[in-house]
Amino acid sequence: METIDVPQSVAGYNVSSKLGTGSFATVYKGTSIAPRANGVRETVAIKCIDRRSAIATKISSDNIVSEIAILKRMKHRHIVQLLDFQWDKKYIYLIIEFCGGGDLSSFIRLHQCLPERVAQKFFRQLASAIKYLRSFNIAHMDLKPQNILLTSRHRPVLKVADFGFAQHLREESGHGHSFRGSPLYMAPEVFTRQKYDARVDLWSCGVILYECLYGRAPFACGTMDELIKQITSHESVKLPPTVALSDECLDLLKGLLVRNPSHRISFDAFFSHPFVDLDHAPSDASLDRANSLIVKSDTAYSQG
Repeated sequence: METIDVPQSVAGYNVSSKLGTGSFATVYKGTSIAPRANGVRETVAIKCIDRRSAIATKISSDNIVSEIAILKRMKHRHIVQLLDFQWDKKYIYLIIEFCGGGDLSSFIRLHQCLPERVAQKFFRQLASAIKYLRSFNIAHMDLKPQNILLTSRHRPVLKVADFGFAQHLREESGHGHSFRGSPLYMAPEVFTRQKYDARVDLWSCGVILYECLYGRAPFACGTMDELIKQITSHESVKLPPTVALSDECLDLLKGLLVRNPSHRISFDAFFSHPFVDLDHAPSDASLDRANSLIVKSDTAYSQG
């Protein structure tokens, strides 16, 4: 998509540098025109959606409406917050919480792969967000490292973003049927055009965890046909022996990356799995210690 000609200010925010571009939207950094009560100007992300391009595709229009409706309801530490939304004749503007640490994909590339303890910290935060979504019967449908943002590089808190493909789906409902998501992270049942349900998010979580630990996704092909063939294969996903992982971590990976959704780990089992164990999640102090580990890893990497 070409850079769009947006106003210099939107909803009380000055529009500045471009943060990223998608099929129908460009995201810019914004700063509040007036300082807040504490004297500090608020930094936000402004998602500018081309109305003409979106309206031309009904699916895209529905996605925008769905994303706004869902984000308005979401209030969770690990889900990006929608602060406001506006529109004019050309664009729809979503004013979203700014995350200055980039996305998880960039973080993985920076470090090549993540130590298990760091991956576990991030994964618990992701699981916490998904558990919250499940309380509303919402499936994200496009979970991938590029849609997982970090608040900063040195004290990162994970935030799930981009709810354009999200749907209201129950576990084991078999209601979904449209082709949604990013192919590299899509569950096999989506490719085979079966009726799918919220368990597609569990598969995506498995691919994300694999990428965190091994530095790459489990499937890599030159063509879409080859990729689909790999993902829909009846063989078990192979876990390379090159990285030493705990039994709990390996067990969860194997449970998530099960091609048959009926045999895939359930959401309840996922949330209570020893590697995730949301009921006994670390305190904020423990999370701060994990953050310190990330900082040390980042510093060691930058110093070679």
